[in-house]
Amino acid sequence: MTTHTIKAFGTQAAEKDLEPLTIERREIQPKDIEIDIYYCGVCHSDLHTARNDWGGSIYPVVPGHEIVGKVKNVGAEVKRHKVGDLVAVGCMVDSCRACHSCEQDLEQFCETGFTGTYNGKDKYISGQRTYGGYSESIIVDEHFVLKLPENLDMAAAAPLLCAGITTWSPLKHWNITENSKVAVVGLGGLGHMAIKLAKGLGAEVSLFSRTPGKTQDAIALGADHVIISTDDDAMKEVANKFDLIIDTVPYEHDINPYMNTLTLDGTLVLVGLIGEFENNAVSTRPMISKRRSVAGSLIGGIKETQEMLDFCGEKNIVSDIEIINIQDINDAYERMLKSDVKYRFVIDMKSLKN
Repeated sequence: MTTHTIKAFGTQAAEKDLEPLTIERREIQPKDIEIDIYYCGVCHSDLHTARNDWGGSIYPVVPGHEIVGKVKNVGAEVKRHKVGDLVAVGCMVDSCRACHSCEQDLEQFCETGFTGTYNGKDKYISGQRTYGGYSESIIVDEHFVLKLPENLDMAAAAPLLCAGITTWSPLKHWNITENSKVAVVGLGGLGHMAIKLAKGLGAEVSLFSRTPGKTQDAIALGADHVIISTDDDAMKEVANKFDLIIDTVPYEHDINPYMNTLTLDGTLVLVGLIGEFENNAVSTRPMISKRRSVAGSLIGGIKETQEMLDFCGEKNIVSDIEIINIQDINDAYERMLKSDVKYRFVIDMKSLKN
C-alpha cells in the first residue's frame, strides 16, 4: 500500500521525551476519511503508553485519542461525511465488526480486540502500529468517525472522546434519569465529566472527596453535594442512598467504604484502570446484604459515543480545559502526574506547524 509522510509528535523509547517525528499514513481507501486535526486532548493513557507503564508499547509511539478536526478528503464509497464537516475520533479506529459485541454496537468489547487509535496493529500497513492524534492529520474508516455538533467549542469538545464517553457509558447502561442519585469518586478529567453528564441527565449528583478542598470546584461543575469520605458521620448520613457510584480513581484504593452508601441493587462501577486489588479486597458482606454490585466499564461503542456527542450538543456540555502547544507536551505530562490541571489539557495542533 502506498503511503505519505506527515508531521507528528511522539517518542522513540519509554525513557525519552516526546519530540517532532515524521510518520507514514496510508493513502486514502474507498471507505476512508482524511481529517485535518485541529485539537487533540491529552489523556493519562497517552502518558502511560508513551512511557510503557502498562507494557506492550511498540516504538515510535504517537499518542492522542481525543481528536477533533475537519474532513479534508473522503474515499469514493464514503456516505456519512463530506469535505468540510466537523468530525471527531476517539479511542478506536477499527474492530472486527462481526463478533457478538460488535454486532451490538459495542466495538470496545470486540472479541478479537479493537484497533486502538495509537499503538494498535495497523492492518493496512504491514508491521506498523497505528499513530494517534499528536499529528497533522489522520485517516480513519468512516465507521469510526463521529459527527461533532457545530455549536460546541472544538477544543473543549476534544476530551469528550475519552473522558466524556468513559463516564457517559455507565450512566446510560445503568439507566440514570432525573429520578436517580449518582455519586462520583475522584475529581479529575473523568470525574468532572461524570458530574457534568450526570447533572445533564437530571440526576442528583454528589462527589466523594477525602478533603474539603474540592467542594467549591465540585459545586461549580454541577454537584449538588460533596461528601467527605474520611468523615464517618458524613458517610453514615448517605448510607443506602446512591443508585450508581462512578469511581474514576486510576490507582489501587479501598472501595469498601463506598459500598454501604449504595441503595438496594446499587452499583459501584470502576472506570479508572486499577489492575489488581492486592491490599484491599472487596468485602462481599455489603454486596450480599443489599444485592449491590461492583462492575467495570470501558469507554463506549461508536453508536453510544455519537449519542453522547449529540446530547452534549443539546445541553452545551464540554470539558474544562487548558490549551497548550505541542512543544509543551512533556511539561504537561509532568503536571498531569501532579494533578496540576483543571481538568484536561488540549493541544492546539496548529502549533505542530511551528
